[in-house]
Amino acid sequence: MIFHAARRRIGVPQFPKVNARNLVPRRTLIPAPKDNSGPLMERRADRELPSINNEQRRWIRTLPIFAVVVGAAMLGIFNYQKSSSSVVNSTLYALRTSPKAREILGDQIYFAQKIPWISGEMNQLHGRINISFWVKGTKTQGKMRFRSVRPDRMSFFRTEEWSLETEDGAVIQLLENGNDPFRQE
Repeated sequence: MIFHAARRRIGVPQFPKVNARNLVPRRTLIPAPKDNSGPLMERRADRELPSINNEQRRWIRTLPIFAVVVGAAMLGIFNYQKSSSSVVNSTLYALRTSPKAREILGDQIYFAQKIPWISGEMNQLHGRINISFWVKGTKTQGKMRFRSVRPDRMSFFRTEEWSLETEDGAVIQLLENGNDPFRQE
């Protein structure tokens, strides 16, 4: 007995005794769990596989729904990126300080909706900005349009259009003769 303890202490490997009982597997196959049979409490590698349902391609029905949800999320993310950009903030600030816009819209000029939809292209890298969105004041609301281009890479943006279209269809040009509030010098 002391000899066995000493062999374990110094790490001598012990080999199991080989007899016929150790070579024959005693485990039997366990059938797969049935519906409403409760949770499977132990997993064994030699258990029977579950039966395959006839609805193998059920995910194909949910694929269009997934595509619509992902598309709507992308549109929302891109619109949020546009609405929080410096271009939209600058045009909204210029609209608030414009005497013509304040005369038409009134005070407290801001987006018309809680979640504004910024339509158009805002590609500052390639020098193209063409956006429009609805704004409101204390008097009325209107659609503000802003278009600006950059002719080449090293030049500044040039404002081509900055207008306000009221609900009754009247278009007011806010870009006064030579007085561009967005011009950098």
